[in-house]
Amino acid sequence: MVLYAKDILDSDFVKMPRTATALEAAKVMKERKHGYVIIAGSDGTPEGIVTEWDYVSRLVAEGKDPATTKLEEIMTTELVEVDALEGIDNVAQLMSKSMIRRVLVVDKGKVIGVITARSMLGNLKEYVDKVSSQVARLQGPTF
Repeated sequence: MVLYAKDILDSDFVKMPRTATALEAAKVMKERKHGYVIIAGSDGTPEGIVTEWDYVSRLVAEGKDPATTKLEEIMTTELVEVDALEGIDNVAQLMSKSMIRRVLVVDKGKVIGVITARSMLGNLKEYVDKVSSQVARLQGPTF
């Protein structure tokens, strides 16, 4: 049994334009209970991401006003993407090696969701339980 990125992604992610303010995005993030927002270009392609860490390090710590600061001023532009058919073992390795908590999942060049550290951990337990059950059944007595 193999789990793929497409099996554990969160398709309910927040997208906003780069011209939205940090305050507008924070309100949407709070409402939707997300710790990030994807910055989308006019054609919908991802251009960046703003996370709670970006708020702390690039907004609050620099004394910027969230009501006037645009997301483009605080976004991270180095996005990490994986193909929808990438195995979650490789996704977990990538997240660990890159020291990131969110990965965009793409299918045919289009973002279809986001894998977060939380979704990864939640799904890994379920995955390990299922694999353990299969191994136990295979090792059971033959009649």
